[in-house]
Amino acid sequence: MSVTVVTYGTFDLFHVGHIRLLKRLRAMGDRLVVGLSTDSFNELKGKNVVIPFADRKEILLSCRYVDDVFEENTWEQKRDDLIREKADIFAIGDDWAGKFDELEDIVKVLYLPRTKDISTTELKTVMREINEEKVREAKNVATHLVDLLGKL
Repeated sequence: MSVTVVTYGTFDLFHVGHIRLLKRLRAMGDRLVVGLSTDSFNELKGKNVVIPFADRKEILLSCRYVDDVFEENTWEQKRDDLIREKADIFAIGDDWAGKFDELEDIVKVLYLPRTKDISTTELKTVMREINEEKVREAKNVATHLVDLLGKL
C-alpha cells in the first residue's frame, strides 16, 4: 500500500531548512505532494514573497523529494485537497500545532519541528539589514561629497 504525504507552504527563498523538511516528509511515505501558496494568497496572509509562484513551483518540482505541487489559494481548501490527493498524512511545521486537528477524521495530522536557526523570515531580516546598511553607507558618501563640494 502506497502512502501519500501532503504539506503546505510558501517555500520562498528556498533554503536548507526547506530541503530538510521535504526530506523528512518524503521519508514518511511513497509520495510527497506540496500545496504551494500562490502570490495572491500570500498577499492575503500579509506575506511579501521574493520569488514568484511559477519559479517557486519549478524549484519544488526539481527537488527529488517532491512528487507534485498544486496551488494553495485559500485556508479552507485543505480538506478537499487531502481527499483529492488521497492523502494518508498531512504534515506541517509545529508553528501550526493544533490548528489542523479537525482534519484527523480523514488523515493523520503531524506537526514537525522547524529546522533550528534557519527560516525565510530570518533570511529576509538579514537581507533587509544588509540593504539598510548599504543605504546608510551611500548617505554617508553623499554627505561627504556634498561637504567637499561646499568647500570648493
